[in-house]
Amino acid sequence: MDDTMAPIGMFDSGLGGLSVLRDVRALLPSEHILYVADSAWCPYGVRPEAEIRARSIAVANRIVAMGAKLLIVACNTATSVALPSLRARMPIPVVGLVPAVKPAAVQSRNKRIGVLATPRTVAGERLESLIREFANDVEVHVQAAPGLADLVEAGLLTGAAVDHAVATFVRPLARHGVDTIVLGCTHYPFLRDPIRRAAGPDVAIIDSGDAVARRTEDLLRRSGQLRGSSTPGNVVIMTSGNTHDVGATASRLLAEDIEAITLGI
Repeated sequence: MDDTMAPIGMFDSGLGGLSVLRDVRALLPSEHILYVADSAWCPYGVRPEAEIRARSIAVANRIVAMGAKLLIVACNTATSVALPSLRARMPIPVVGLVPAVKPAAVQSRNKRIGVLATPRTVAGERLESLIREFANDVEVHVQAAPGLADLVEAGLLTGAAVDHAVATFVRPLARHGVDTIVLGCTHYPFLRDPIRRAAGPDVAIIDSGDAVARRTEDLLRRSGQLRGSSTPGNVVIMTSGNTHDVGATASRLLAEDIEAITLGI
């Protein structure tokens, strides 16, 4: 098969990674994409690291076996725990997620930034290391937001209950006077509107999706694997969970009709 026709592979423990898929499609609309929602194992963040690593490798192996030319780890937890192991084992390039601490520190006007993330990401060494390396001259306020990813998995993006849940975690950042908030979980871009309402109109909200899309384009261009076509690429979504539920929620998140198929591992 022509390497340019091979799909870009992506996986997340659930559907949050569809925010990254959305950014990749916006930049590379002709690329075919194979997305795995490992919903039967969602969320990864409550599991031991050895289990997250082993499961990430198993899912990645399946994606590689299906002919992917590049793998995006569209999950902050899996990136933090398993990225070195995946890069060592996979025969294709592997792109991980990096919370957008560096661009936030650069663009902040008052040198106060907030990071909204899952409890596992907040507790991990990786985020702390990013802050030390790229934001040591900036006041950084980190806020764990348990439960927000679950809202997205359930397809709950609007309404008073969602606004209340989001405000519980965003308003403490606003009280610290941050002018930039980093979305440190792939689920959170789907909650951008309620996050903006809670933070206020003058607070910038940034995530990692654009950077992942640009890195993907760069790697494929260097390898000669970019699909140069005016025809839109296909998106296939596979899941270890309930195909009906995943398809219905994915359809809502992407605002198009999506049918999920069984992953089988």
